[in-house]
Amino acid sequence: MKYMLMMQFSQTAVDFPRIETWKPEEIERHIAFMGEVNATLTKSGEWVTGEGLAAPEELKIVRAGADGTPVVTEGPFPETKEFLAGYWIVDVETPARALELAAYVSSAPGPEGKPLNMPIEVRQIMEAPAPDSW
Repeated sequence: MKYMLMMQFSQTAVDFPRIETWKPEEIERHIAFMGEVNATLTKSGEWVTGEGLAAPEELKIVRAGADGTPVVTEGPFPETKEFLAGYWIVDVETPARALELAAYVSSAPGPEGKPLNMPIEVRQIMEAPAPDSW
């Protein structure tokens, strides 16, 4: 079963201070932890893919215009308080394992090395039916 684990952050720094305020060594420790997560998932055979995402200020929303050309709206969006900071796609044996991995990722170190306990959204990736079943 494939799941997407989505790392959420807040523009309002409700859960913990924004990463821009962390000391360089705190950021390094956080990034090293994420590398360890990726290595652990690779070793266990559960890794499919994962990436950190650019800051919300880089975000763009695209819609097709009347003639099909892209109509682009650029961020940041003042009404948006939370944003997706990164994700992993994992292939696990059970839903419980996806939740276990999410809890592990949630414990990433933040300021002063304390666990962030950040929210990780867990969603199963749906599989399309085989074409011959249409």
